[in-house]
Amino acid sequence: MKHKHLICAAFGVLALGLSATSAWAQTLSDKDSAAILAGIDAHKGQLAANARKIWEWAEVGFHEDQSSALLQQQLKAAGFRVEAGTDGIPTAFTATYGSSGPVIALLSEYDALPGLSQVDQPVEQSRGGLAGHACGHNLLGAASVEAAIALAKWLKASGTPGTVRLYGTPAEEGGFAKAYLVRDGFFKDVDAVLSWHPSSSNGASQGQLLSMVTAKFRFTGIASHAAAAPERGRSALDGVEIQNVAVNYLREHIPSDARVHYTITDGGDQPNIVPAHAESFYYVRHYDPEVVRDVFDRVVKAGEGAALATGTKFEYEIIGGSFGTLPNDTLGRVVDASLRKVGGYSYTPEQQRFADEIARTLPKGAAKGGPSAIGTYDFGRKGSASSDVGDISWVVPTASLGTATWVPGTAPHSWQAAAASGTSIGVEGAEVAAKTLALSGAQLFLQPDKLRDAKAELQRSQGAGFKYEPLVGNRKPPLDYARSSLPRGRK
Repeated sequence: MKHKHLICAAFGVLALGLSATSAWAQTLSDKDSAAILAGIDAHKGQLAANARKIWEWAEVGFHEDQSSALLQQQLKAAGFRVEAGTDGIPTAFTATYGSSGPVIALLSEYDALPGLSQVDQPVEQSRGGLAGHACGHNLLGAASVEAAIALAKWLKASGTPGTVRLYGTPAEEGGFAKAYLVRDGFFKDVDAVLSWHPSSSNGASQGQLLSMVTAKFRFTGIASHAAAAPERGRSALDGVEIQNVAVNYLREHIPSDARVHYTITDGGDQPNIVPAHAESFYYVRHYDPEVVRDVFDRVVKAGEGAALATGTKFEYEIIGGSFGTLPNDTLGRVVDASLRKVGGYSYTPEQQRFADEIARTLPKGAAKGGPSAIGTYDFGRKGSASSDVGDISWVVPTASLGTATWVPGTAPHSWQAAAASGTSIGVEGAEVAAKTLALSGAQLFLQPDKLRDAKAELQRSQGAGFKYEPLVGNRKPPLDYARSSLPRGRK
């Protein structure tokens, strides 16, 4: 009872705007840690079942109807208040347990990647679907839900004041749902965010990812017979190609760590018709969001020049965008300590055979470490990918970790990742993540001074005068962006 009164007193002081002192900071007891871990162990079957169902459904961004409903149902059964359709996004949801104390949020993703259907075997083979979980979001979503439920049970059992919130965030693979949720104020009362992502190794290093903007550039020309009357036509495809050439020349005159890549998503209908319509899809990336804005503006100018040169009309649509992650060392060290307490895992003989077969398909020297190893903690390392978690990290202190859900050396967005994500190897790594998130959350609920320090660190990292201006702009979420990238006639 004395323990409970001390915590309540600490939060009472915080509520009055005073600083918490180290005397009130509590350390998560071994008994409580063991209870949290045992609770997740007891629900491992549920985690595995949910991860497998979501893997089989393999629903693309903003259309994860079954996956979202499954996770919502589990959270409701655990006593969470669930609100579906957050921010007008049909497959987004918000689940909350508790109503007092600090708010600690977890993130759940469940969208698949178009075109990466794969069986759960160590050979490259489509299982007949249109999409696949080659980024492991089936594991990500299921494990985060288990962590949230474990935290809620601990709050109730210990009498600790606090609120656990889980955001169901669809369409991470290019739909940028989190950016819209941040833009529209859904994280404004959150004190800390804990996230994780499937990986080929275990580690809690806090790094910086790339900011990005994605957009579709559309040219409209005049159709004509390409042989009998070419002079009457104005080729939209010429516009796309000239813009691409201009952008490729632009690469020499942008920062060396900027990234620009594109595909032609519409090149016309057939060669004997001058194309009246054509479209390209661009990604522009850099660590600094302001550099992204500048480079993107120059890509737009290249399109305008291409339209002038070809006598076509030009328009573009920003599909999405996200800030690069802003790492938080205060939270990162809490997560790292929790991960080391949880530890990794070892392969069973069957899992080892699977891993050995996958390893033979990877580039020589790709494999490093193993599922039992925990990587050295590092802060500030620059990564080469992007995630809409970045927008959250610029407005709320955020920390993340990766766990070994894939065979060492596996690249994300590969058939090897999709295969492992549907197996017990993926579940083992996901359980490590669930345990780490739950222990980290419990520790932060007991140490309001850590939350205060994390917020102060965020404010220093933001810099003076920072104002969040989303790279997605004012547009509504592009609810059909992923389906448009599936093969024609098979959406």
